[in-house]
Amino acid sequence: MIQDTVAKIKHKIRASRSIKEASKSDLLALVLTLEHEVNELAKTHSEHAESITGFTEISAHEATRNVRNQRLLAVALDGLRSSVQGFEKSHPKLVENVNAICLMLSNSGI
Repeated sequence: MIQDTVAKIKHKIRASRSIKEASKSDLLALVLTLEHEVNELAKTHSEHAESITGFTEISAHEATRNVRNQRLLAVALDGLRSSVQGFEKSHPKLVENVNAICLMLSNSGI
């Protein structure tokens, strides 16, 4: 399930017309790191790992829409940020990566 969701996220980013080409490669690199970190988290917290990838997919969807709804994007990004709360000590790289993804998606298309 996680692998399928990550593949959808990558496809959305690659196909997006609203994200600048230069930002796409940076965002895809972050998603690759996210994939690794989430797979590690899934070994002990599978439901949390699925939530994180799910919120990432929703956030990517909202950020890559042709006509963005800023309110929906903000809600999706807030959900994504919330999905990693509590993992600051045990998985700091995951939290750092999710925060970087949130920042890039919120700034995409500006």
